[in-house]
Amino acid sequence: MATPAMIAAQEPGRLAIVFEDGELRETYGELEARSRRIAVALRRAGLQHGDNVAVLVPNHPCFFDIFWACHRAGLYFTPVNWHLQQSELDYIIENSDASAFFAAHEFGEVASRVPLGRALTRVSLGGAIDGFAPLEQWIENVPEDAKLEEELEGAVMLYSSGTTGRPKGVRRPLLRLPAGDPIAALGSSALVGMFGMSSETIYLSPAPLYHAAPLTFAAGLMRLGACVVIMRRFDPERALHLIQAQGVTASQWVPTHFKRLLMLPAEVRARYDVSRLELAVHAAAPCPLAVKRDMIEWWGRDVIVEYYAGTEGGGTLIRGSEWLDHVGSVGRHWTGGRIHILDERGEEITQAGREGAVYFEAPANPEQRFRYYKDPEKTAGSYRGALFTLGDIGYLDAGGYLYLTDRQSNMIISGGVNIYPQEIENQLLTHSHVADCAVIGVPNDDMGEEVKAVVVPRAGVVAGRELERLLIAYCREHIAHYKAPRSVDFVSELPRTETGKMAKRLLRDRYWSSVET
Repeated sequence: MATPAMIAAQEPGRLAIVFEDGELRETYGELEARSRRIAVALRRAGLQHGDNVAVLVPNHPCFFDIFWACHRAGLYFTPVNWHLQQSELDYIIENSDASAFFAAHEFGEVASRVPLGRALTRVSLGGAIDGFAPLEQWIENVPEDAKLEEELEGAVMLYSSGTTGRPKGVRRPLLRLPAGDPIAALGSSALVGMFGMSSETIYLSPAPLYHAAPLTFAAGLMRLGACVVIMRRFDPERALHLIQAQGVTASQWVPTHFKRLLMLPAEVRARYDVSRLELAVHAAAPCPLAVKRDMIEWWGRDVIVEYYAGTEGGGTLIRGSEWLDHVGSVGRHWTGGRIHILDERGEEITQAGREGAVYFEAPANPEQRFRYYKDPEKTAGSYRGALFTLGDIGYLDAGGYLYLTDRQSNMIISGGVNIYPQEIENQLLTHSHVADCAVIGVPNDDMGEEVKAVVVPRAGVVAGRELERLLIAYCREHIAHYKAPRSVDFVSELPRTETGKMAKRLLRDRYWSSVET
């Protein structure tokens, strides 16, 4: 395994990135030169090993120039979801201790209002932002042949919201390893071993690169010397066009992508040749059984592969041909390890078919285990000894295949995006018209789930459409729009246990009991 710089030394003309349908074609030689100049500029700005760089950038031609600059300067790289509201963005920049902040011109309004904090270095892409130095101006004093002293492996620090409603930075210790160290390339090895990818792979990335899976796959493939085709934003017919036009052999999706592909008229789908596609990986959310069957029939049982994992780690894998014999399963442990199902007391469940909390084995070396940045309590709550959980409930069958049945956190997954009810509930409870509330995911044919708020109005407040519109607008004002409820139902009381804990499973059953998967 290697780094783009190592590949550039051998094959500088090898194609690394195709943006859209050829708007930008970046070779490994060009990627090496651009990332090196940015890395040198970051070092000159005073960033040292282990510092953090936050990036508020869409799927942009310069995204991986910055990514690889961090990964050869020994820095943490934190891509920020650009749908977030001002307060959410402010929190992540501050909480991550970002020493540098890159922002795209189209997000200049919110980026310019982020409090200064540690991020003294601020760089804009694609246009001017008040208080930011344009990228080309910022690196103009760095010569094309500038050398980077001591190239060190960096790491990604992604934010994954928790049940408290505040985003948590998933952070692993950053060892002082030389760039290209085999330990840092383990993820690339997994792409080869589990998915059969190689330097000859042409990979389509249709999803936002601030998400863990698209970023991990694309970066891992660049360590192999593969070509990554990046979509600006997902469009189903555009995706089919790129598969054909760019000769795509591998790709990654979420179930909502599949649904939208299948919604295209049959004559449109038939217009495109997808025969070169050898691998279509999907994850991030449960895939409706009918959707998965249709995709297997269209693209082939050897092409569709599902995996289950989180930013924190873990993982299972199941290929389409296996899935047809284990319908609904997310597979077996992807490296042959052991999956543990624990009861409420933390005792191992050995009986097939009996559900409990799903746990994976953590690295033997505690220094290699993930931590939630600045949240030791949440970190400790994810571990039981040498095991950790992603917060899901499920069971194993007699063959060791895992089936997921619920989520401990009651997380909502809409279009492959994680939405955490507690944050929305906390916001609703600040409204003067709300006495009590619960937020759950309810069926949505396109997105899988959508956000619904179930509200108990305060005494004297009239429930109805006007109050529903008021509460939705209130949420959209204070949190990201995609998190805000799509609808609000009003009730006189919510189901709670004797201890006062919300019985969300009972509430969810009211909306899901008639849904066929």
